[in-house]
Amino acid sequence: MNLSQKLGYPENSKLLIIHADDAGLSHSENQATIKTLQNGSVNSYSIMVPCAWFFEMATFAKNNPNYDCGIHLTLTCEWENYKFGPVLPASEVSSLIDKNGYFYKTRADFKNNAILSEIKKELTAQIERALQFGIQPTHLDSHMCSVGVTPEILEIYKDLGDTYNLPVFINKQFVESISLSDEKYNYENTLLADNLLIGHFADFEKGELRHAYAKALDNIQPGFNVFLLHPAFDDFEMQGITINHPNFGSAWRQTDFDFFTSEECKSKLKENNIQLISWRDIKKITQ
Repeated sequence: MNLSQKLGYPENSKLLIIHADDAGLSHSENQATIKTLQNGSVNSYSIMVPCAWFFEMATFAKNNPNYDCGIHLTLTCEWENYKFGPVLPASEVSSLIDKNGYFYKTRADFKNNAILSEIKKELTAQIERALQFGIQPTHLDSHMCSVGVTPEILEIYKDLGDTYNLPVFINKQFVESISLSDEKYNYENTLLADNLLIGHFADFEKGELRHAYAKALDNIQPGFNVFLLHPAFDDFEMQGITINHPNFGSAWRQTDFDFFTSEECKSKLKENNIQLISWRDIKKITQ
């Protein structure tokens, strides 16, 4: 039986999770995420525990456990002027931070400096902080897919899923597209998302991102699909955070919010007979 059948759907069903990354990053990100959950088609999100606006979104998560909420495990910080670092003291995870005490900006710098034991220690601390706050996570996922840069780090990620009895989001093509290792990955006994749907910079540059999202829903394939987005508002706060970073920048995130709260998106889901599922559904049949 495939995942569709295990969940009680026909074998060739188009299963989809519409997932919002980066909650906790900013007030703008939090408010947009909440609105996409309450009024849009988004049915999953995940929180960045180390970020400044974690408390606001964690409070929402604790008070609204009906929404799928994951922990967006964070080991890198890509922004130019907005920085964050580990939840543990710098002295305990010094290999994960730059000279100023923040996470490295790139996956390459992270990979070239990080010690495996300190990675596991920090990621465990992020999960524990979320649990202590009262969040009931439905899954784990990874900011910038930094856990995928080497097979050894991906194993830490998978092991944490086992330890906390949580599904982990892994798409083979995505992991291997950002891999910084020549070693082979082990995907045995791992639930993999068949298809990852995500916006592309070329479409954003041409002003066609919203059209590309609609087209992606029209062309969705049978199997386990995850649509990954980053809703926020193109406001002063997000413009400051994403300065000189148009890729997944504030204008891009506004488009994500606009499309995934639109009637067009809801219509596309219905027209294409797409079945929205949740990480909570998956957890019930896989754990």
